[in-house]
Amino acid sequence: MKFYTVDVKNITCDIPPSNFSNDALSSLADMIIESGGIIRPLILKTTGLETYTVVDGHFEYYAAVRAREKNPRQCEMVNAFVISPKNEDEIFKQVAAFRGLDSDAKPETKIPISIETNHSESISKNNDFNLLEKQINDLRSELAQERQERQKLYDTLKLIESQIPKQITSLDAFNSLSLLELTFRLRTAGFTDKKAVQVAESVEKERTNKKFESLKDILARVKVASGKKQIKGISGEKMVDIVDSWSRILFI
Repeated sequence: MKFYTVDVKNITCDIPPSNFSNDALSSLADMIIESGGIIRPLILKTTGLETYTVVDGHFEYYAAVRAREKNPRQCEMVNAFVISPKNEDEIFKQVAAFRGLDSDAKPETKIPISIETNHSESISKNNDFNLLEKQINDLRSELAQERQERQKLYDTLKLIESQIPKQITSLDAFNSLSLLELTFRLRTAGFTDKKAVQVAESVEKERTNKKFESLKDILARVKVASGKKQIKGISGEKMVDIVDSWSRILFI
């Protein structure tokens, strides 16, 4: 008995596909496609030049046929053991033993392939198929549950991520923070309440006309009232304090 990779279209089967659950065949076909091949080789008998018939593995054969219909390029070939004529009797006896039949059957009484149609064997096969179908459905449920758990984890991570303050540059802060937020940040940098409000209002007024291009641009354009005069709202030294202070609260 030799191991081969055989073209599915060169294989025939004496057992009709109607003997098997359509859903179970389709499910196994999907698994064959996902795994890249069938893991339980068929047992075949040569019927001609590169043509074969199934001795054992009828269910797997029809699943392989279904997989080839769904994905011809990937599932064209199937793994199989091909029986040599010289040890055909011994192989049939081994197949019969695995099926729960009498392993002491006489060699001259060959077990016909049509034994699959025997009523008791059909019942046994149907029980096997029902068990396989249940296992497939259980596996699907487990996979669905795993997908739900992964989605919950993903949603939790996204929520945590959304709550992490985003780092922005000091320049971006001057260009984007609201008047209230900017006033608060200026107070953390050492401005008095009055001065913080004056500087924030000047910043908002200036950036409405044109966004600040640099910290130097802020120093030049931000003015506050001092009596009847307009003076710089932020000195160079104070800008250093602002950058240093804001860097400690997740601002760069």
